[in-house]
Amino acid sequence: MADKSIVMRKVSLLLGWTAFWSALLCPAWAGEIRGQIVISRLLTKPRVSIPNYRIRGPATSSPASDMSIAGEYERTAIYLETDAAALPAPVTASLSQRNQRFDPRLVIIPVGSTVSFPNADPIFHNVFSLSPTREFDLGYYPAGESRELAFDKAGIVQVYCHLHTDMNAAIVVVPTRWYLQPDPSGSFAFTGLPAGTYGVMVWHHAAGVFRQKVELSDHGTADLSFDIPLQETP
Repeated sequence: MADKSIVMRKVSLLLGWTAFWSALLCPAWAGEIRGQIVISRLLTKPRVSIPNYRIRGPATSSPASDMSIAGEYERTAIYLETDAAALPAPVTASLSQRNQRFDPRLVIIPVGSTVSFPNADPIFHNVFSLSPTREFDLGYYPAGESRELAFDKAGIVQVYCHLHTDMNAAIVVVPTRWYLQPDPSGSFAFTGLPAGTYGVMVWHHAAGVFRQKVELSDHGTADLSFDIPLQETP
């Protein structure tokens, strides 16, 4: 009888520790929003480069590697709008100039973050933006130098180079800690979410903004799909 009592106490302790670690590792609000972005055709128009700085030769267009469905997903940002207390922690990101292209094509950062703009090309660049979210002009600077800016307002910042007309990128500044890009197949997932109402925001640099509303319960899962067409400019 004593042995049985000892066994029961051990089982009780084991269950207690299991519950403790489960609560610690899998909080009650561990919900999930996952989805699929469907882009069935190219949305990005080829950009023509007209050499205008120390380079002689004919105008060239965007390389084939830039014109692909996988490339369209690289130009897509996803983030969550919510009233839940989820203040973003600022980060430091980089938007390089390399091979007369911006690398990467898209950067997502929370409000208050900093972006550096290193020049990895053997020529000058002049990075600028006319976007209301963050208008700037970094001026001319040579290989090996960099410039740095802070972004304190949420929104989209379209980035260009004065010297190379085909160079373009985007900085998406978000007021949340929940942001990501889809994988090469267009899939995405946000995990560890508290219950609540979410606006799932998808932004594509050529197609614009798409939004779906989600009500998420404790341990709930929401499955979404976004079909992204090109929004023609009138």
